[in-house]
Amino acid sequence: MSHDDLPLAEQIKRESRYLRGTLRDSLADHATGALRDEDTHLSKFHGLYQQDDRELREERRQQKLEPHFQFMLRLRLPGGVLTPDQWLGLDEVADRFADGSLRLTTRQTFQFHRVFKENLQPLIQDLDSLGLDSRGACGDVNRNVVTNVNPHLSANHARVYDHAVQISERLMWRSRAYEETWLNEAPKTREGEEEEPFYTYRYLPRKFKVAIALPPHNDCDVLANDIGLIAIEAHGDIIGYNIAVGGGMGMTYGETGTYPRLASPVGFVPADQVVDACEAIAAIQRDHGCRTDRAHARFKYTLDDYGLDWFKDRFAEVHGTPLEPLRDYTLKDSGDQFGWTEDDLGRHHLTLFIPSGRIRDFEQLKLRTALRSIAQIHSGEFRITCNQNLIIAGVSEQEKSAIQKLVEHYGLDDGSNSSPLARNAISCVAFPTCGLAMAESERYLPELSQKVHQLMSEAGIGDEVIQLRVSGCPNGCARPYLGEIALTGKAPGKYNLYLGADTGGNRLNRLYRENIDEAQILADLKPLFERFARERDADEGFGDFLYRSGIIRPYSGPEDFHQPLIARG
Repeated sequence: MSHDDLPLAEQIKRESRYLRGTLRDSLADHATGALRDEDTHLSKFHGLYQQDDRELREERRQQKLEPHFQFMLRLRLPGGVLTPDQWLGLDEVADRFADGSLRLTTRQTFQFHRVFKENLQPLIQDLDSLGLDSRGACGDVNRNVVTNVNPHLSANHARVYDHAVQISERLMWRSRAYEETWLNEAPKTREGEEEEPFYTYRYLPRKFKVAIALPPHNDCDVLANDIGLIAIEAHGDIIGYNIAVGGGMGMTYGETGTYPRLASPVGFVPADQVVDACEAIAAIQRDHGCRTDRAHARFKYTLDDYGLDWFKDRFAEVHGTPLEPLRDYTLKDSGDQFGWTEDDLGRHHLTLFIPSGRIRDFEQLKLRTALRSIAQIHSGEFRITCNQNLIIAGVSEQEKSAIQKLVEHYGLDDGSNSSPLARNAISCVAFPTCGLAMAESERYLPELSQKVHQLMSEAGIGDEVIQLRVSGCPNGCARPYLGEIALTGKAPGKYNLYLGADTGGNRLNRLYRENIDEAQILADLKPLFERFARERDADEGFGDFLYRSGIIRPYSGPEDFHQPLIARG
């Protein structure tokens, strides 16, 4: 295929001069709040998404004004770990250049919203002064590497975190475009060096994600990623990783060739080979992934096109060593453990419930002020979880009482004032800024979870932990297809209802009913809760019950994912 026959996204990458494009000219154009069209694609590689306030579109159109353009900026923060000084720096940035809030994402990092074009450069320069960046947080490259954050296992968490950082650094794009565009650094001639020795001028066909889990905990939903690394422990150490490949949550309504997929476990590598192994796998996708159809360009489709035996052969060829046989493991839970815990080194950790990951000062809860106060006296770390919650980590015995006093003063209890359902729920941002949103998500979740919990309480299961995921569209930001109950937006007030994932992240749910409103959602859930309360086995989760009872049938193939179990009517 000739260069001119490639999709526009591929042409833009190849002609971008290694992601420089005309970004500097776009930033200097004060006549518009937007970037040039081609630069909006390139800006994603730099961690930015151009958005506008959808609730102001019609008003501004009538006023003959351009949309209210603004940007979302996402950090590259492997493992979700940062220092108290970095926290305080980000807290200050939120006021100076964004909407005054910090948002914790399901990729274990921060997003800043409502950043205007003129504030992008100073924001990124402040991030650089904090030792942070947004390089590769979006775009057709490896994204933020996420990890398990179970605070009980700090020694092995440290090893996993080190591997996350190493993988992130190895798979980070190298071009000087970031420094030249945002930090005003002069171009440097590096004789004999390639600008992008790994990615080349083509980069990857689509985004690429890596996650690491420490069994039996799976709070990062490891199998939802292009590469899932499952740590294998022996004698108190991590001896290596089982590798699973081809996970991904995104799909498109009505296009049966698109579907979510769990990563397939394919083999084991020793710990000292894991970074090289990830590079080899990303290289296979770089060289063999589809570049003619972006809807078919994720690694999961490459694997389904060529097969796992083909992948294992390619891995042995690129890596130089074949995969070893899989080691035994079990993934049992994917939730967070709230409240205080003590790790195997005697340090304390406090996991706080952060509804939808949104950190700001609310009328009844001065959450942002409280966390700023904690950061001012804390000497350990902050750890973001993939469930949009926050761990005050590495607290000494001496600090614990002072932090607990702040927790009590600001009402930051362990979530006991909210239901188990709400504490384990995940949502995406959706309206008003996400251009893909079809229905509400973050703003709707509190109301929805309250009504669903009321049904559960009436059925006598109000204390049960059931995973609820809500997404404003069919894409996977809230990992909806791994929820025991999940909604994906179809239109304002209308959702698809999915049921039946398990609590360990080992099974996708199924489409139960499509394009229904809240009344129908609650009407469908009520008898299922009542039957679950009567017929469940001891310690059986809601999703497992739905499968065992035959309410949810197993998939026979990807084509099933678009077929509702209950027809409309």
